[in-house]
Parts: sequence; structure tokens; C-alpha cells
Amino acid sequence: MNSKRTLAPCSLSSNCIFVEWLFEDIDKQFDFLIEIASALPRTILIKRDPNYWHGVCRSLIFRFPDDLEILKLKTTSNSGKIQIKSASRFGVSDLGVNGNRIRVLKKLLQKKNNNQV
Repeated sequence: MNSKRTLAPCSLSSNCIFVEWLFEDIDKQFDFLIEIASALPRTILIKRDPNYWHGVCRSLIFRFPDDLEILKLKTTSNSGKIQIKSASRFGVSDLGVNGNRIRVLKKLLQKKNNNQV
């Protein structure tokens, strides 16, 4: 995936969330997001390189796998956008789990930045 310029769009909106956030200090924010994502419960790292992170998050009861991807896209030396995609591997509905995961990432990123995101 990291050889592509963007993350693949969601094939179903009922079990996948895709967001893009703009940042001035993109390297710092990317590192913060990786730190936060890596600490999510039941999450294992699949791949990491300087611009891309991929983990699998498993549900608490049934251990269903969701793919969480984070991609850094620089536009200047210090700014750019970060794409985040959280998608269920199975089923047509995620019961809001992936949307909640993205909201948690944003909330924790805001907390790390003293509510400046």
C-alpha cells in the first residue's frame, strides 16, 4: 500500500471510515497518531515505514479484525495531510465501531496537542 500516493477509498460506507486531516507540523502529528494507534486495545502492527502505518484492531468479544491505516502525504517540508482509514474485513455493517475508532484517534490527538487540532 505505501507505494501508492493515497489510501484506497472505502468500498462500503457501512463498515468503513476514511478521513483526511491537514496539518502544519505533519511529521509530529503523524508520530503522535502512530503512538496513539499503536496503543489502542487489541491492536497489532502489520507494517510501518516513514510515511505509512497499518495495524489490525480486533473486537473485544468476537475478535473480528478491522484494518487501520494511516498515511502521511507531505505537500511542503513541514505541512501536508494525513489520511486515516478504518475498515472491517468482514460483514456489511460495523455497528459504528470504525467511526468511533476515528473519533477516539482525533480526541486523543487533540489531547496530545492541548486541544489545538
